[in-house]
Amino acid sequence: MPLTGSQRRALRALGHHLDPVVQVGQAGITEGVIGAVDQALETHELIKVKVQPEDRREAAEELARATGSELAQVLGRTVLLYRPRKEDPKIVV
Repeated sequence: MPLTGSQRRALRALGHHLDPVVQVGQAGITEGVIGAVDQALETHELIKVKVQPEDRREAAEELARATGSELAQVLGRTVLLYRPRKEDPKIVV
């Protein structure tokens, strides 16, 4: 379900005051990072992730693919990911 421009804008507004809950270090995207992002998405639906690798856009897209989430924004080293809960979603776009 690709997000439209207005949906991305709404998610960026909701995510503005969030703090990053997961950090990707120099080791890059590992199974542990994917598991942590997956768990955080199940809990919060909308999360920020700090990304250290040089190609942040590629790392953000890889995280979105691996977790089945949508990439709402890449701003500097911060990535905003969205995935609604399977049951009782709180954020509906």
